[in-house]
Amino acid sequence: MAIDPKKKMEALVALCKRRGFIYPDSDIYGGFANAFDYGPNGIELKNNIRDAWWNRYVRMRDDVVGVDTPVIQNPKVWEASGHLQTFSDPLVECKKCHRRFRADHLLEERSAEPGYDKERPVELKDIRCPECGGEFTDIKHFNLMFKTFVGVTEDSTDTAYLRPETAAGMFTSWKDIRDTMRKKLPFGIAQVGRAFRNEITPGNFIFRTREFEQMEIEYFVKPDGAEAAFEMWLGEMKHWTENILKIDPSHVDYREIAKEDRAHYSARTLDVEYHYPFGTKELYGLANRTDFDLKRHMEASGEDLRWFDQEAGERYIPYVIEPTWGLSRTVLAVLVEHMDMDEAPNTSEGESERIVLRLPPRLAPVKAAVLPLVKKDGLSEIGEALAKAIREAGIVVEYDASGSIGKRYRRQDEIGTPWCFTIDQDSKEKGTVTVRDRDAMSQERIAIEEVPAWIVEKLK
Repeated sequence: MAIDPKKKMEALVALCKRRGFIYPDSDIYGGFANAFDYGPNGIELKNNIRDAWWNRYVRMRDDVVGVDTPVIQNPKVWEASGHLQTFSDPLVECKKCHRRFRADHLLEERSAEPGYDKERPVELKDIRCPECGGEFTDIKHFNLMFKTFVGVTEDSTDTAYLRPETAAGMFTSWKDIRDTMRKKLPFGIAQVGRAFRNEITPGNFIFRTREFEQMEIEYFVKPDGAEAAFEMWLGEMKHWTENILKIDPSHVDYREIAKEDRAHYSARTLDVEYHYPFGTKELYGLANRTDFDLKRHMEASGEDLRWFDQEAGERYIPYVIEPTWGLSRTVLAVLVEHMDMDEAPNTSEGESERIVLRLPPRLAPVKAAVLPLVKKDGLSEIGEALAKAIREAGIVVEYDASGSIGKRYRRQDEIGTPWCFTIDQDSKEKGTVTVRDRDAMSQERIAIEEVPAWIVEKLK
């Protein structure tokens, strides 16, 4: 059933806290702005998405290898990449209430064109503070990297930074992987990890936070093969959103970025945008970064980062195609996409409204719930034994014997559990259980001993 976007977002935030997906960080101290804890169900969902991505794009491919590089790297990395010079946001401050805003966000809300770049600040004409109506200061550029210190002293010689992206580590590890892994072009380096950005105006739940996770690939190709590789990864991104995440294609836009709006080194950039309740926003990105990164690191380090093409007998710097998936944003998109409200039977009240997460079974944090109809007559023991057998098959299962069966179904619907197995008198007498399907609301009986294999087969 259709839900008002604002109400849907409010319902989703409440659901995430109520059912152990996402909590405000430091909640006992009143929270901390735009910081969140992933609860037991939230971390399972996030890990399931991450594992599905890693399995598809690393383990199931022979042209991609994985790495895990540090959050704090040699500061020279950020000098060579240009982050120290240009990785900034345009900041304005209200002269009256002293609230700070990103200038591009204010312009975006007014449906205006930014009309500036990193080197050329502009004036904000006819725009007032949305909080108090005050005038804004001139634009100042605010570097997004978190600064820290390495060692026992705190001076400029010990300055380091938390990485603002995961890509740099894959470029700095290129030489070692090139020399040790016996790969042929084209091949990619993949990484899943945290990045940190001191965002001026984070918000919209977990959409924009200062600490977030990315799933990213740097795919190295011969320059004349870059466009074909770009199209290949675009196809993979479409497959991922439609077939793995089960997101309706009409909820996703693939927006080509005009030359004047993309990074100067990019030959082509495409944003994958999702229709969130608060607007259409970037979910993923795909870019042809040309040879910019390797060339900059080669110049700064003095190391030869070229590829030797044995067949052609020549050396060259590969081009890089970069598909980037935001893991934190994927969690939010999956929750938004699959949260639904409908009318469902209630054993004591007839039809009643329920919230249900129709998560793809492979992504659901809990795959099965075992629910004894009553605690007596040996049904609890049968249920506990079945839950143990399911768990030993490597499947996340919940055993729940508290409350009415209707309320227990509702709890499982809200965390997205695809199948509930009810233990009743026939389970004791005939060795069977009732399987309730979350989406179809249908029920069937199967033998207790077949349940673990039944779930495994369904998950395929």
